[in-house]
Amino acid sequence: MSECTHDCSTCASNGGCSSQKESLLAPANAHSKIKRVIGIVSGKGGVGKSLVTSMLAITMNRRELMTGILDADITGPSIPKIFGVKGPVKGDERGIFPVVSKMGTKVMSINLLLDEDTTPVVWRGPVIAGTVKQFWTDVFWDDVDYMFVDMPPGTGDVPLTVFQSLPLDGIVIVTSPQELVSMIVAKAVNMAKLMNIPVLGIVENMSYLSCPDCGKQIKVFGESHVEDVANEYGLKVLAKVPIDPSLANLCDKGALELMECDAMEAAADYIEETLKV
Repeated sequence: MSECTHDCSTCASNGGCSSQKESLLAPANAHSKIKRVIGIVSGKGGVGKSLVTSMLAITMNRRELMTGILDADITGPSIPKIFGVKGPVKGDERGIFPVVSKMGTKVMSINLLLDEDTTPVVWRGPVIAGTVKQFWTDVFWDDVDYMFVDMPPGTGDVPLTVFQSLPLDGIVIVTSPQELVSMIVAKAVNMAKLMNIPVLGIVENMSYLSCPDCGKQIKVFGESHVEDVANEYGLKVLAKVPIDPSLANLCDKGALELMECDAMEAAADYIEETLKV
């Protein structure tokens, strides 16, 4: 017998192979209609996944598309702060209600369930992973065109749970313009391939700083390597997000929905074209 490549579409034993296991996808809340689910991932922390998740959701929302954010970063949730939303959440027999931002994005995060948003979540991996799954199965999302899942870094319990339990239509990999970008992207790409999840492309955060006087792009972290890495893996560079103090200020104020940055427009165009609703 030939070695399994995990690509069942090209295998002569497709349909009868012992390696083909029962789907682990969890059912969405019975009262929810979620059309597209996109994971925002990275091979390491501190690259700005939550910012990219939020900017994508805001950009889509401004196009009169119904957006939601499932904050799967249980131990480091920042989405509620970025959108200026607070708990406690409510619910009824249909499920738990997400909190809706001022501009209409639906948000579910562990910080909306805690008494204080500074309370640490000191849980073991399986409990954290189970909570993320409940955000999918027990939350009454109602109608959502694009659901963005803000994932914790790495390839541990939570990313694995999301990849196995949620019907991801694709992932967006977030990275930064540093030498280790190749390693970051490789980890995310390889996990996506292993789980048979499409990679929509790469977003480079902290790409440059625009000089306030002359407008020149200053490469604070050195020259970008994202194009080379994208070519290496046959991926598309969806966006390059600048270092913008105004974005940080808006995040601190819980008012990122007022952003004037258009860095995600091309990424939103591609996602809309690729994953039509």
